[in-house]
Amino acid sequence: MAAASVELPVVDLSPFFTGDKGAMACATEAMREACETRGFFRVVNHGVPAELMGRALELSAAFFALPDEEKAKVRPAEADGCKAPLPTGYGQQAAHTADKNEHLAIFDPKLGFNAYPAQPAGFRETVDECFAKLTNLGLLIQEILNECMGLPPGFLKSYNNDRNFDFMAALRYFPATEEENIGFTEHEDGTCFTFIFEDLVGGLEVLEDGHWVPMKPVDDDGIIVNIGDVIKVVLSNNKMKSPTHRVVRKPVHRHSFAFFFSVHVDKWIEPLPEFTTKIGEAPHYMKFLYGEYQQLRMRNKTHPPARREDSVRVTRYAI
Repeated sequence: MAAASVELPVVDLSPFFTGDKGAMACATEAMREACETRGFFRVVNHGVPAELMGRALELSAAFFALPDEEKAKVRPAEADGCKAPLPTGYGQQAAHTADKNEHLAIFDPKLGFNAYPAQPAGFRETVDECFAKLTNLGLLIQEILNECMGLPPGFLKSYNNDRNFDFMAALRYFPATEEENIGFTEHEDGTCFTFIFEDLVGGLEVLEDGHWVPMKPVDDDGIIVNIGDVIKVVLSNNKMKSPTHRVVRKPVHRHSFAFFFSVHVDKWIEPLPEFTTKIGEAPHYMKFLYGEYQQLRMRNKTHPPARREDSVRVTRYAI
């Protein structure tokens, strides 16, 4: 019997735009609880226009509906010295992994090496605007998380002040077949946190107490926030959750956008003193270089490690 779908916790961000201090404190507490209990929540009144997200999803669907030979023209662009976690441009995972989806990866437009499709009209302008809006939202979420964790004011901003390694992907998942229905295999995100906005098809599932729990599609113009391994490991020493999740395909195509708020590849990652020495708790992870971690995750897609958990979680660095 299939598990009943559940709604994600909701965090209303409107107080951070109006300046209501009391409401800001309540929203911060709601985010802290969501991070510690589930690691997934959705934000509303977040400053990203619903019309913009809807237009992006429509244009994305139009692009993915093009013939394969047209989509293949949007090949990954070469960028000198770029150590990004994904190549820019179009890619299809169905050919070489267990995942069955296709994507178009986009980095900060100011970097100048994105690959954009010629059609549909308006695609580039729309996704670039989405990128800018989601970057601003990421900076706000980062500041709220800074408060949630009791870190010194501005700590995360100074620790993670390089936005050149954030990226966004437009995604289309293929319809399920009678043989299998996995669109994205189980994993934890290897970034600080991820934003997702999606159509109403559904398919996102979170592993809780050994069971896969379907998440109800967000139908209120909200944006899903997913805490990643960098927050789990670096900042909280496992105090916050980085949920294992997957995407199960449905009988029809599913469209979504994912925005990954990341850190610089040259940043060293380790549990912070606020969650170890200052409270008398041993670190659960050893220190590692973020760029090496990302390279390992990419290699695991084509060369799976002996232990399955090492490919989906940050267990390689566990103490």
